[in-house]
Amino acid sequence: MLTIYGVLRSRASRTDWLARELGLAYERVPVIQAYRLSDPDAPDTPLNTASPAFRAINPNGRIPAVTDGDVTLCESLAINLYLAKRHGGPLAPADLREDGLMTMWTLWAATECEPHTLPILLHGEGTSARDRAAVADAVEAVGGAFAVLAAALDEGGGHVVGGRFTVADLNLAEVFRYAQGQASLFAGHPAVARWLDACQARPAFRAMMAERAREFD
Repeated sequence: MLTIYGVLRSRASRTDWLARELGLAYERVPVIQAYRLSDPDAPDTPLNTASPAFRAINPNGRIPAVTDGDVTLCESLAINLYLAKRHGGPLAPADLREDGLMTMWTLWAATECEPHTLPILLHGEGTSARDRAAVADAVEAVGGAFAVLAAALDEGGGHVVGGRFTVADLNLAEVFRYAQGQASLFAGHPAVARWLDACQARPAFRAMMAERAREFD
């Protein structure tokens, strides 16, 4: 059985969403980020990213990680590509060309987009001049990425690969979710806003987010 290590208020949300889309049976082992804890090494502390038991699974100390039979993987976007190809169906590449495109868009999300969407999430409510400057720079960069994505969506009939919702859309949507606090950014790119709304209207995403909202209650 697939086991997903991590809490949903982390990049583990990406893998949990995909597992729901694929209809997989899976176990999720809550692993909390060490920075959320006052003393990650305390004897009674919950399993966290500094725990030796988790470091044995992912020595990098990052969530998520997964085990799938004799396969152990970390890095959320790579995990998603693996799971989609492993289980097939419409979210997976239909051929080598689609495989390459899905990998390309996923790497683009990780290298060209997330370094800018994450500061929007982390500093969007900041009041210092430094925070405002970081967000302004990030918004400008994400706006450029949105223009690239909008052109691809137009060419691809509303999706980036194969004219259908795939793991590439899911991976991109989770990276761009970080930027949703900047409403004006999306207002300037209506095609991207419509695409993200459609991704987030999917039942699997809504179920994941509903569980995520209850996570630390």
